[in-house]
Amino acid sequence: MDTNASVYEQQTAKALKQWELELLKPPCLLEKTSKAVSTRINQVIPEKVHQTITAAVKGIVQTALFSAEYTPKQPPLSGSMLALRDHKAEELIGFYKKLAAAEGAGTGAGGILLGLADFPILIGIKMKFLFELAHVYGHSTNDYRERLFILQVFQLAYSSQNKKAALYRTILRWPETARRLPPSESYAQHIDWKQLQQEYRDTIDFRKMLQLVPGIGAVVGAWANYGLLDELGRVGMNCYRLRWLEEEKRKALEAPDPYHP
Repeated sequence: MDTNASVYEQQTAKALKQWELELLKPPCLLEKTSKAVSTRINQVIPEKVHQTITAAVKGIVQTALFSAEYTPKQPPLSGSMLALRDHKAEELIGFYKKLAAAEGAGTGAGGILLGLADFPILIGIKMKFLFELAHVYGHSTNDYRERLFILQVFQLAYSSQNKKAALYRTILRWPETARRLPPSESYAQHIDWKQLQQEYRDTIDFRKMLQLVPGIGAVVGAWANYGLLDELGRVGMNCYRLRWLEEEKRKALEAPDPYHP
């Protein structure tokens, strides 16, 4: 434990260790059963629906990476301690959960066509949330490397269990990863779009599919979107907290010793 860290930071580090264990634990029987059910549901969903979701994932992620559409107007937060940033992150999560729930209720009440429209809208909400979260923790999304970090967080939240460990290691060692990234004009060539689309599509659980069922779409849409934003919020917040603590640890190691100039 870093003795120079504040009590809050020490408590956060302990909480992140517990989160890491939960994140990387093997899937339990319930999760395996849920995955099997989701797979069966995916098999009976029309191919057109899958194509819509796949195209939405690629289109919106590309927009996030290559344009300024999701870049927040306010500059990254500077000069604030972790506790204040976490407080602002909690407020942001709360706002986006309500926004996603309202959007899910509206499209869910409109039947299958509007239910399908919810998928790309929800991805856009998630991306907007992650961009704002980056600024809360002091990282400018004008930098393409920060956008790639957001993509890693997005994938971690929606990847299958056997992919989480590798994604987590990338996030944990982000300074090293960032130094090895290709130039901004060519980095898109290194993104496995097919894998990204498949992972996201395959992890959309039956909560979202139930939204397409007439009569219950509005209730399910609000419930599903609220829960999905809550899950993304926790993953995103913890990734940035982890990065914050690692950066503070590195600064402490690089600081000159006042007793040995």
